[in-house]
Amino acid sequence: MAPKNQLVRAKPQASAYKDKSKPADIRLSNINAAKAVSDAIRTSLGPRGMDKMIQAGNGEVTITNDGATILKQMNVLHPAAKMLVELSRAQDIEAGDGTTSVVVVAGALLEASEKLLQKGIHPTAISDAFQRCAVKAVEILSGMAIPVEIDDQESLIKSASTSLNSKVVSQYSSLLAPLAVDAVLKVADYTRNDVVDLKDIKCIRSLGGTIEDTELVEGLVFTQRASGANGPKRLEKVKIGLIQFCISPPKTDMDHSVIVSDYAAMDRVLKQEREYILNIVKQIKKAGCNVLLVQKSILRDAISDLAQHFLDKIKVMVVKDIEREDIEFVCKTLNCRPIASLDHFVAENLVNADLAEEVPSGSNKFVKITGIQNPGKTVSVILRGSNKLVLEEVDRSLHDALCVVRCLVKRRELIAGGGAPEIEMALQLANHAQTLVGVDAYCFRGFADAMEVIPSTLAENAGLNSISTVTELRNRHAQGERNAGINVRKGAITDILTENVVQPILVSISAVTLASETVRSILKIDDIVNTIN
Repeated sequence: MAPKNQLVRAKPQASAYKDKSKPADIRLSNINAAKAVSDAIRTSLGPRGMDKMIQAGNGEVTITNDGATILKQMNVLHPAAKMLVELSRAQDIEAGDGTTSVVVVAGALLEASEKLLQKGIHPTAISDAFQRCAVKAVEILSGMAIPVEIDDQESLIKSASTSLNSKVVSQYSSLLAPLAVDAVLKVADYTRNDVVDLKDIKCIRSLGGTIEDTELVEGLVFTQRASGANGPKRLEKVKIGLIQFCISPPKTDMDHSVIVSDYAAMDRVLKQEREYILNIVKQIKKAGCNVLLVQKSILRDAISDLAQHFLDKIKVMVVKDIEREDIEFVCKTLNCRPIASLDHFVAENLVNADLAEEVPSGSNKFVKITGIQNPGKTVSVILRGSNKLVLEEVDRSLHDALCVVRCLVKRRELIAGGGAPEIEMALQLANHAQTLVGVDAYCFRGFADAMEVIPSTLAENAGLNSISTVTELRNRHAQGERNAGINVRKGAITDILTENVVQPILVSISAVTLASETVRSILKIDDIVNTIN
C-alpha cells in the first residue's frame, strides 16, 4: 500500500512544476517573436540601410525602407510581434520619424531582458528598473540638446535633410528638405501652442516628370480638370463660389416614373427643367461668380449637361465632384463657408483670387487657384515622379521630413545623429550602474548595452566593422567628445554636428520612452489565453 500512496502524492508535485515553467516559456516565446520582427527590419536602418520589396496579395508592389510602412504591410500573426507593429505606428504618430530605430531598440531591450531573466531576476523587477532607466536616458538626452530658434531655417533644413538621407530619394534631399520646412512654417499656428496640423499640407501625386519637378503651391490645387469642353481654362481676377447644391433637375425622395402621353407634356417637362436650371445660372451670373466649385453628390449629377452648356456660355470655370472630405480643406484655404442653397448665393459669400487656371502636370491636368485674397494657413504640394513606386516613396519620405520639422516647432531642441546620443546614453547609464547595488545594477547595465544596437547597426549596414567602430566611438565619448558619431559616407568616426547630421530631440526621446514601455508590457505577460468567440 505504501508505494501506491507515494505515487499518488507525487502527481500534484509534477503538475505544479509544469505550471511554473509555463510563464517562462510564454515569456520566451513572446520575446523571440518580437525579436524576429525587430531583426527583419534592422537592415533598413540608416543612410546605407537596405530597402524592402513588399508584395501584397492583389499583386501591388511597394519598395521602401520606412519602418512603419514595412511593418504595417507585414502579415504578423503572433500577438507579441503585433505589439512591435503598434509601437512603430505609435512612433509614427508621435514623432513621424525614427520608426525603424524604435523597433530595433525594442528588440535589443528584449534581448537584454532575456539575459536578465536567465540570471533569475524577476520580470517585475526588470520592468521597474527599465522604467527608471528610460527616465535617466531622457535626462541624458536633454543634457545633450542644442536649442534652436524657429527662424533659424538652416538648422531646420539640416534636420529635414538628415531624415531624408536614409530614404530611397536621398539624392533629392536638397530640394525636398527646404520644401518641407517652408510648408510646415506656413501652416504652423503659433497662437495655439505651436500646433502644426499636417492635414493643412495637402500632398497631391502626379505621375510624370521627375522628383525635381515637385513644387509647393500657396493656394488651392484640385486633382481634377475643369469640366466642360468649351469653358474657360484661364481666368484672372476671379470670384469663387463653393456650392453644396446641384445644378441639375431635382429628383423626388422615392423611386418614381413619369408617364408622358403626348409631345406637349414632354415639351412642358423639358421647358420646366430648362427654366429651373436657367434660374440658377442667372443667380450665379448676378452674383458675379466666374469660378464654381461643386461638391460631389451621391444622389444625382452635380451639374447636368444643359447647366454645363449655360455656364460655358457665361464664361464660368466649373470644378465639379469635389469629395466631401476635401471640403474642409477647401474652406480653410479660401477662408469661406460652403453655400448650401441658392438663396445664399450672393456676392458677399464669394471669395476673390488673382488667378484660376488649368495647368498640365504629367499625364493629368489640374486646376490651380493662386493669389487668394484672404487665404487660410494651408499649402499644397504637387509631388512628381517617373513611376508609381517612386511617387509613393516621395510621399512617405516627405511625410517624415514634415514630421521632423513639426517636432522642432513643438520642442525647439536638436541633438546630434549618427548614433552619438545612443552611445552617450550607453556610456552614462553604464557609469551610473556602477553606483548601484543589487538587481538595479544588472538592469541598468543591460539597458546600457542594448542602446549600443543603433550605432552597431549603422556601422553594419554601412559595411564597416561594427565591433571596432563601436569600440572607437565609445572611446571618443569617454574622452568627452559627446557629438562624435558614425559618418557613414566617410566610413569613419567624426564630429557629427559639423557634418550637419542632426535630429529633433523629440524623435529620440519618443523612441526610448515608447520602446521601453512596450518591452515592459511584453515582460509583464505570463500567459496567452484564447477566448471563445
